[in-house]
Amino acid sequence: MAAEPEPGGELAGLLTGLADQVARAVARRRAVDPEPEDRFRGLYVSDAHVDVLLAGGRPGVGPEAGSGSPAVLPGGTFARLAACFELVALDLGLLLVALAPDLDPRFEQLYGYLHDDVSRRRASTGLALELCGIKLADGAGRGRFHPSAPLVSGGLLLVEEPDRPFLTRPLRVPDRVTGFLLGDGTPDPLLEALRSTPVIGAADPAPVRRCLAAGARLVYLREGTGSAAAGLGAAALQEGGGAAVVLDLHRADAADLVELAGVAGREARLLGGGLVVGPLEAVGERVRSLVRALAMCRCPVVLHGTPAWDPAWTRAVPALLDAPAPGAGERIALWRSALDSAAGLVDPAAIAGQFRLSPEQVFRAADAARHRAVAEERPLSPADLQAGARAQNAAGLERLARRIRPQVGWTDLVLPAVVLAQLHELAMRAGHREQVLDTWGMGARSSRGRGITAVFAGDSGVGKTLSAEVLAAELGLDLYVIDLSSVVDKYIGETEKNLDRIFAEADRVNGVLLFDEADALFGKRSEVRDAHDRYANVEVAYLLQRMETFEGLAILTTNLRSNLDDAFTRRLDAIVDFPMPEEDDRLRLWQANLPSGLPVAGDLDTRFLAKAFAVSGGNIRNIALSAAYLAAGAGRGVEMADLVRATEREYRKLGRLCVPAEFGAYYPLIATPA
Repeated sequence: MAAEPEPGGELAGLLTGLADQVARAVARRRAVDPEPEDRFRGLYVSDAHVDVLLAGGRPGVGPEAGSGSPAVLPGGTFARLAACFELVALDLGLLLVALAPDLDPRFEQLYGYLHDDVSRRRASTGLALELCGIKLADGAGRGRFHPSAPLVSGGLLLVEEPDRPFLTRPLRVPDRVTGFLLGDGTPDPLLEALRSTPVIGAADPAPVRRCLAAGARLVYLREGTGSAAAGLGAAALQEGGGAAVVLDLHRADAADLVELAGVAGREARLLGGGLVVGPLEAVGERVRSLVRALAMCRCPVVLHGTPAWDPAWTRAVPALLDAPAPGAGERIALWRSALDSAAGLVDPAAIAGQFRLSPEQVFRAADAARHRAVAEERPLSPADLQAGARAQNAAGLERLARRIRPQVGWTDLVLPAVVLAQLHELAMRAGHREQVLDTWGMGARSSRGRGITAVFAGDSGVGKTLSAEVLAAELGLDLYVIDLSSVVDKYIGETEKNLDRIFAEADRVNGVLLFDEADALFGKRSEVRDAHDRYANVEVAYLLQRMETFEGLAILTTNLRSNLDDAFTRRLDAIVDFPMPEEDDRLRLWQANLPSGLPVAGDLDTRFLAKAFAVSGGNIRNIALSAAYLAAGAGRGVEMADLVRATEREYRKLGRLCVPAEFGAYYPLIATPA
């Protein structure tokens, strides 16, 4: 088998032939020159200078004038280019003419001489046709510069300055095409920031490969949370024998998407492969122009994203497939592969079951976990894996919610045993839903989402928000508290849009969603008496529908359970009622909120406080904090008098009377000013 010729050697031979063509063109110019003695001929390029240029660097004889076809070597880069872009011999000749000044500076001056304008150093359309032996009035020859012609539509040749007359428009070959012909594999700078390397092998690419093999030029993979769409597309293209140019649209904020599509299509065809582009939702309202431009690329294109395919995007009919998310076993294998040598130090099973990460996110999370362990000079731990997984959460939800990194545990909860049991069951439900719904098949016939929704009902300060934080800590997740001020809008329809943004962003993160004071949004629907009632009911109806498809863990807190719409009951996985604490629980709360490090002056009768004052855990914390400030201001430790006075302040906040029956022997402390 003959060795493949060097790209540079092939181009040198082609340029030699082109130099002969230019020499003949110069001779023709001189033959019809009415003023051969004009000393300003060619401006500052003299005839003698042209002769010197033509005499240099011509070791061989090129093609005959008028042949219009360079001597393309079989198996060379020009031959591969012709095959990938469906070029004819004339296209190669025109491309070579336009390419010459970028390879040999002699052609800049020669073209200036032929144009009779030394400033025009690139070939024009007219000069390119002449050098290829095509008549200037030949329609077929001029058609090779049409935007739909292979050279121009493929991005190999740029026809610039469209306002000029057709025959004087300059031609330019993009630097990437020149580099390819010279054997340089560096991609176009426009693609460099967007290119990514997906994880291949996380799912079976056979369905995509079969569609491409059957002639489908456009495939759309609809993906869910944690799916491996980019890896599927890349694997299918590679198994089909081509390269995959994978672009991540999250980094395409300021890019001209139509230009990007053209450059990406050219890159894929240069490499003899196809494109994998997504996620489409990352470009927002610009998705239609991007899809339309990508559909015009004459190479296989695999798109992926979460929205349903819109036929209005393009007239091309895609193959529509779902990108499956890796199963529990596949995710564990991904984590072990990502952890590599550290896989024996930690068991990734718990992380794999709780965090819905794509294969690419798994590898990034493993890197983040390793960096954290190295920074603290210790071995890798499960906490590092959880932190690395949380670091993959999208930041979009933080603009609509307050992110809380849980710092509490089960020991911080002071609740009745039945309530604690319900919370533990909720945590178990979240931790084992894959086993129950997928492995055991309990979710096979359900159209509901895989999310978990619970209501925490009870008076203010009884531990609803703290319990949500404990659940998030147990699952290794962050807690996102929804800010109602960013949701409710006075304009019709805007509240629903804000809620949709919240749920869409929540589906992209691994966290617990907390709707505090949820009855403001999830209140009962009422009889329609005016337009306000009708639109308020629409908001509740939208929430009912959206909660059906939510994939995460959502907790709703309310002071009055009866305020929630009855239709939510069926959609709830748990309703946990938080009672006011009894005396024994209040005693534990007083002891928990007066830590051992607190300086104390005298004995604190926490038994009396727990028995006398029927307040919630939140009130007890406020009282303890206020007493600490009173003691700090007085320059001493906390006394019982400080706690009594702080309790009196809390009672007044609650609108309750301070009577001797409750305060007992300590009533004189509040009856007179301190």
